[in-house]
Amino acid sequence: MADWSRTLTFFNGNWHEGNVPIMGVRTHGAWLGSSVFDGARVFEGTAPDLDRHCARINRSAAAMGLKPNVEHGRIVELAREGARKFGDGAALYIKPMYWGEGEGLSTIVPSEDDIGFCLCIFEAAMPQPGGGMSLTRTRFRRPTSETMPTDAKAGCLYPNNARALREAKGRGFDNALVSDSLGNVAETATANVFMVKDGVVKTPQANGTFLNGITRQRVIGLLRDAGETVEETTLRYEDFGAADEIFTTGNYSKVVPVLRIEDRDLQAGPVYSKARKLYWEFAHANKL
Repeated sequence: MADWSRTLTFFNGNWHEGNVPIMGVRTHGAWLGSSVFDGARVFEGTAPDLDRHCARINRSAAAMGLKPNVEHGRIVELAREGARKFGDGAALYIKPMYWGEGEGLSTIVPSEDDIGFCLCIFEAAMPQPGGGMSLTRTRFRRPTSETMPTDAKAGCLYPNNARALREAKGRGFDNALVSDSLGNVAETATANVFMVKDGVVKTPQANGTFLNGITRQRVIGLLRDAGETVEETTLRYEDFGAADEIFTTGNYSKVVPVLRIEDRDLQAGPVYSKARKLYWEFAHANKL
């Protein structure tokens, strides 16, 4: 049995402790993958962009053919209510979810109205400053919007990410740069990615093959407002191999430097440091 950190889940109108069983063997989301989720963070008494994460879960549900039945403002209220139950200073992951319960037009298609909802909150430590990651490449690719629901934060997308991570870790790296079907870098297996070359910040153009992350968008805006040139463009693996700096953005870990790509060591550089400082300042303006 897994050793879960403290977990609270709002389900069927009440808060429950622990890993609550919510799906049966006939539940569409468990059997045929019609589940979507989102992830927000609470740390140091802040909840940055909580409203945007709670709005996105409803867009993800709609993209999967499900009619969201909880207004996003209500999800925000529940997230704040649940987070307060953990006490001051807790580092938390906020995870709203929808899934298809029954079958609709056929066994494969979920009923758009027969859906489940829960809000799961659990303790999850934030990475400490000074840490970083190593990167390699992977043979696995990001799907296109014609082949998978890439416009949703859908659970069915993540087994492919797991394949890339498993391959990278098997070669002694922490993560992998994942390309799209044309061979252009899309993201890492767990987060959006940035590089710096000759003072210019570059990140893959959001082309529908990967999630245009909320933290990604926030960091782009913060850096541009601070006078940095940020280009959203087409990038190849070789561009990252020659970069002066590489860092990632994502909800779970926020802003993290890359300290090695293949056999080349890197430093946590000045643009990464600026991005992290700007994001932390923004976050602390959004108290829980």
